[in-house]
Amino acid sequence: MEDGQLEIGAIHTYIELYSRLYVDLVPNVALVAGFKADRHGNLYTGPSTEDTPALVEATAFKDGIVIAQVNELVDDETDLPRVDIPGSWIDFVVVADKPFFIEPLFTRDPRLIKPVHVLMGMMAIKGIYAKHQVQSLNHGIGFNTAAIELLLPTYGEQLGLKGKICKHWTLNPHPTLIPAIESGWVETVHCFGGELGMENYIAARPDIFFTGSDGSMRSNRAFCQMAGQYAVDMFIGSTLQIDGMAHSSTVTRGRLSGFGGAPNMGHDPHGRRHATPAWLDMIEEPDPLARGRKLVVQMVETFQAGAKPTFVEKLDAVDVAQESGMPLAPVMIYGDDVTHVLTEEGIAYLYRARSLEERRAMVAAVAGITDIGLGVDAKRVAELRREGKVVFPEDLDIRRTDASRSLLAAGSVADLVEWSGGLYDPPAKFRSW
Repeated sequence: MEDGQLEIGAIHTYIELYSRLYVDLVPNVALVAGFKADRHGNLYTGPSTEDTPALVEATAFKDGIVIAQVNELVDDETDLPRVDIPGSWIDFVVVADKPFFIEPLFTRDPRLIKPVHVLMGMMAIKGIYAKHQVQSLNHGIGFNTAAIELLLPTYGEQLGLKGKICKHWTLNPHPTLIPAIESGWVETVHCFGGELGMENYIAARPDIFFTGSDGSMRSNRAFCQMAGQYAVDMFIGSTLQIDGMAHSSTVTRGRLSGFGGAPNMGHDPHGRRHATPAWLDMIEEPDPLARGRKLVVQMVETFQAGAKPTFVEKLDAVDVAQESGMPLAPVMIYGDDVTHVLTEEGIAYLYRARSLEERRAMVAAVAGITDIGLGVDAKRVAELRREGKVVFPEDLDIRRTDASRSLLAAGSVADLVEWSGGLYDPPAKFRSW
């Protein structure tokens, strides 16, 4: 892009791209993958169904060609575990010379969770989840959110929160959620996609996951993204850069990372009409026509690896857009959608800001020793803390010295296997035994 050899018009969120497949980006050809097909073209895509139905339907019903690559060809539909895509939608089936590759994108080794992640997880549970009664949610990828999942059966239990928070999830099947599931915290999980090694565990828990009669999970990224947009109380995730107004992006100089579902799940859908305690808790002023709000939490350390500040005066995305000719700066989540910023310093309750100036001061109050953080004086920070618009761990009765890895329900991948009763089969790269 920087050399002008590649042009990118926009970085889409998933459901935005799927929508355009049925409007102005109708595919002429769709290439999809499946585990098995029969000789009539019926496909078994199993836990990895993901966005296959959205892609195939847009193509097949608008004179396009659909080509399916499969690992195995069987004679008849009865030889398939189930039919995920009907054969009448498929034009060609190709048996691959080797199975398609699956990367365990959402697996995080608990051994790499640091005390700072534990501290931030404790603040999230007590200062956001419990405070607002968050019952349905999506977790973005990362060690911060993995720490939260592993703290629910321990720290969450200490706070007496089981049955009150974190009951319904739109989430890839994170192995770090296993202890919370086994401890009775989780009622339902609908998944965007599968996760390598989780197949047997999911099949054994049809009470939690959406599975077929064959036992394997049925994922659907389009439906799960819709659920994450309209049906959850909260989205919490990380980013690479945040500016003083809480705009964020994962596009930085020399690095172009996709947004995934963050722009979709990390915004407040004004079409929502059902109420939940967390959604209503965002209403600040009494008004008979007041509307609730989705909680959108950006959870970041103040500095990235290599001492790169997460909080910056101007997102790199602005310059990237100008230099590459993009019509819009690739912002992942706009600041006016962000309700909370959580760092190792504390939590800024941005939904309570009464002006842009106050919003900026609240962001700065939790931005540490970055340039943004040094732009607010101690007196203003103290005032925001007195008003409860910013809280530090001490304000939540959390001692930083208590943020120990010993609080994690599992300290290793081997512990997760044990929690699962031996059903979780981690990929080789995560095995240390």
